[in-house]
Amino acid sequence: MSESVSEIVEVVGRAMLDSTCHRVVLSRRRGDQSGLADRVVVRPVTLADGPRYQFTSETNRSQSHENLEPAAAVVRIGEWFPECYRDLHLFGSDEDVSARVGGGGRLKIHRGPATTRPPESTSHDRTKQHLLPDGQPCDFLEAIGVMTSEGRVKASRQGKFRQVNRFLELVDDCVEGLPQEGELRVVDFGCGKSYLTFAVHHLLRELRSREVRIVGVEREAEVVADCREVAERMGLDEISFHRSEISEFDHDGPVDLAVSLHACDTATDDALARAVGWQAGVILAVPCCQHEFAGQLAIGDLAAVHRHGILHERLAALVTDALRAEALEVCGYRTRVVEFIDLEHTAKNVLLRAVRREPGAVDQRRRAERAEAYRGLRAMLDVETTRLEQQLGPEFLERVSG
Repeated sequence: MSESVSEIVEVVGRAMLDSTCHRVVLSRRRGDQSGLADRVVVRPVTLADGPRYQFTSETNRSQSHENLEPAAAVVRIGEWFPECYRDLHLFGSDEDVSARVGGGGRLKIHRGPATTRPPESTSHDRTKQHLLPDGQPCDFLEAIGVMTSEGRVKASRQGKFRQVNRFLELVDDCVEGLPQEGELRVVDFGCGKSYLTFAVHHLLRELRSREVRIVGVEREAEVVADCREVAERMGLDEISFHRSEISEFDHDGPVDLAVSLHACDTATDDALARAVGWQAGVILAVPCCQHEFAGQLAIGDLAAVHRHGILHERLAALVTDALRAEALEVCGYRTRVVEFIDLEHTAKNVLLRAVRREPGAVDQRRRAERAEAYRGLRAMLDVETTRLEQQLGPEFLERVSG
């Protein structure tokens, strides 16, 4: 294995020193390396004193940055892979390279064509580059009424355009956590007019050159008919739409990525429970209109908060998402709560990102700690039960029963 690892590290190092490296992602931290971040993203930056590589270390609650000279950055990669992180993904100008250390120390390597463009600027204070640029014609954005045929985003759809771009960035950050070979299977819960459905297809198929099959789930028959018409008009047989309540929808076969954008109130819980039940590899959910706890929260010492309707509503939403995040950890997922889009654009700005840990990588002690945290928060709020835990079923209830 050492020779193969050396070759991979050499490929990455050469790309970094030759300035053909766009990004490196290290993930699946080994259990005995708890002092390190869960995930590290490396990208080139240009500082006043020359080119550097910025290491962004991500944990459940925070990010930290460190800038290293290219030679030192190469050494760091060699020190961390595979001794500290079992997955490495290089996005380069010439090719993409994925390396994964599996059971028994077996190394699996996948090489493919480059899927990213070089950044227009690597300055530390770079201008934001979108996956879907304004001014560049895009068939699906035109088909769903967001963009004109000349590539101009319609004034009335600017908010939706920003929203879709931000969601795609978050999906793109998870691509290395999806299977590196074969067709990707995606479910979009509560897809509505399917802005997100078509956007995820565009990202995975057109920008990342992956085969993909996507199912959109929506309860409104008229909306489903409209979405089917758009997919048929665009010749996208790999996208299908089903009329169903989220809680009643069943999927034939495994799911790699489950997404949910603004499924109202407990529909988000239904989506999370379905995804967990299918053992989806990655779950991305932006909750909406969370009313479940609004009438249940214990007032007590928080009377000053509950006296104001907007503060009461926001507190209910925050603790709902905190319980959801803990529940996903109990179910064996590595979970982060991140900002979805600036409050300037929408108040619905929280996204739950959950990546399923492989069975052998699940830390049972951590799972027990998360179950205890879940019980503690629920008790503090004086909430007897939640929609999500009822949907997750007996095994979850047993884990959090104490």
